[in-house]
Amino acid sequence: MSDPAGINEHSTKGFFTDTSVCIGCKACEVACKQWNQLPMDDLHWIGSSYDHTHRLEANTWRHVTFAEVPDAGGPGGQTNWLMMSDVCKHCAHAGCLEACPTGAIFRTEFNTVVVQQDVCNGCGYCVPACPFGVIEVNMIPESGDGKAHKCTLCYDRLTDGLEPACAKACPTDSIQFGDLSELKERARRRVETLRAKGLQAYIYGDDEVGGTGGIDGLNAFFLLLDRPQKYNLPDQPSLPQNHTFPGIVTMAATALMLGLATAWSLKDDHR
Repeated sequence: MSDPAGINEHSTKGFFTDTSVCIGCKACEVACKQWNQLPMDDLHWIGSSYDHTHRLEANTWRHVTFAEVPDAGGPGGQTNWLMMSDVCKHCAHAGCLEACPTGAIFRTEFNTVVVQQDVCNGCGYCVPACPFGVIEVNMIPESGDGKAHKCTLCYDRLTDGLEPACAKACPTDSIQFGDLSELKERARRRVETLRAKGLQAYIYGDDEVGGTGGIDGLNAFFLLLDRPQKYNLPDQPSLPQNHTFPGIVTMAATALMLGLATAWSLKDDHR
């Protein structure tokens, strides 16, 4: 297991998730719910996967995805399973934080992104601002509080010098916690090792794949063995607000032209 001893509050902390050793046990999901006192999911089979927790949501901050690749070894070959423990990416440039009008979402001294429920007003602006569909407003009848929720990277544990609960519980060390620069170097070495064995390993969450479109990298990044879509991740994510500026410029230009046309027509009427 990764050792969080001597956490430096002035360095960026994050997760490196190595999907090549994930066994889909969901120990991380259970540990996350236990530590954060999150209610149990309404478990049911969806018919398209052995996964029964389905997705990240207000009460599920860690989710192990199951992707079945049939006949991976050719006709008659064994089915290949792609498993990955998904979580909030704690983006270097977080769209949810930018969209929050109350300051409920803030960046911690560990460079992670956390929602303060006592400040959140439940407006939901953060939900469409996340390119990964991570954050959700809890609107569950009777039990929901109407506030936004997501992974905090166990901020309370970090402030006490403890490792996040999910990484602590992972039996294969698929989820590794630590200083981001050290994790990236560790990930690069792991990719080289897997590629030497003939596997198509790569990092999702750097400036080339997954951390593009103004996000500037993910503080929770992944080693993948197949296309991002197989893991329910966008291929080239980008901040939604980056797409609003051209629309605003177009609307402003249109409004200006309409205003000039109106003024010109009124001027002609007075002649």
